Parts: sequence; C-alpha cells; structure tokens
Amino acid sequence: MKSTVELILLGLALAMDCFTVSVVCGVLVRKLKAGLMLRLAFLFGFFQALMPLAGWFLTSWFYTYLEAVDHWIAFGLLLLIGVEMISDAFKKGEEKSVDPYGFKSQLLLAIATSIDALAVGISFACTGYTAVTQVFLPISIIGVISFVMSLLGFFLGVKFGDVVTKKIKPEILGGVILIGIGFKILIEHLG
Repeated sequence: MKSTVELILLGLALAMDCFTVSVVCGVLVRKLKAGLMLRLAFLFGFFQALMPLAGWFLTSWFYTYLEAVDHWIAFGLLLLIGVEMISDAFKKGEEKSVDPYGFKSQLLLAIATSIDALAVGISFACTGYTAVTQVFLPISIIGVISFVMSLLGFFLGVKFGDVVTKKIKPEILGGVILIGIGFKILIEHLG
C-alpha cells in the first residue's frame, strides 16, 4: 500500500490533465463564473476519484480487457473533442460544438481526462488494496486534488485568457492541447 505522500504525488500526477483542460476552459470563458468553475472542478474531481474505484472493482472481472483498451478510449475521446474544438475556431456565428458552459461537454472532458485513472485502480488491486475501505483514502485524495487543481486551472485560464487570445484562437489552443494529452496517454500505454 502507498504512503500518504505517494498518494498526494499520484493525485497531483492524475490532476495534471484536469488542470490543463480547466486552463483551456478558463481561456475560452474569460470570465470568472463561480457556478461554472465549481461544476467543472466537481466533475473532474468526481471522475478522477470514480475511475480508480471502478478500476479496483472491475479488476477481478475485466482486468485484461480494460488494460488493453483504456488508453485507446481516452485517446479517442480527447481526439474527437480536440478536433471539434479546432473546427469550432473556424466557424462563423454558428453554435460551437464544444461549449465549456455545456454540461455535456464538461462531462465528456471529465470522463476523457480520467480514463487513465482506471489503470490506477487496477494497480491498487494488484498492490494489496483488498477492501473498499482501503481504497477510500486514495480515491478521496485523488478527487480532492483534482478538484483543487481544476479550480486553479480555470482561474489561471480566466486571468491570463486575454493575453493568450491575442496570440491564438483559444479553441485552436484547446484542441491542440486535448489532442496532445490524448497522444501522451496513448504513448505512455503503448511505450
């Protein structure tokens, strides 16, 4: 089992994707909207905590199947959302398909950025976490850190969004970042 310091470092590592996507959402929104920021952070924190729990539960049944495809699912979702964001940058006056205000977009981003956390749950099951009560502390730490990092990312995106948008369209930047995260996940799992 992991020490508290190891769990905090693990939580920070898993939260980096949430942080990055939250920065992009803040840049797109460019206004500090507490409700939107809290909902996004909650969804990211919730799914970052839920996925390791799901991985832990499913390990005994579907370990080999999940491990074989989890990175492809995350890559596919992030690629799809990233390409949609880039194509949105070139639409004039039409409704954007990736809307940081929209619950559906937020939910897809939360799921896509947390799929790699499924492998963490699998690793918990393989490293001595035998009861759900033992998994509660790690998933709580992961969820809280992801929540806080998402809040911070959104705030930084809003604060520095005007500077960024003078140089590049935020939708293009966001799409490229999401596609990059997808490739990072894919390369880590295939390498």
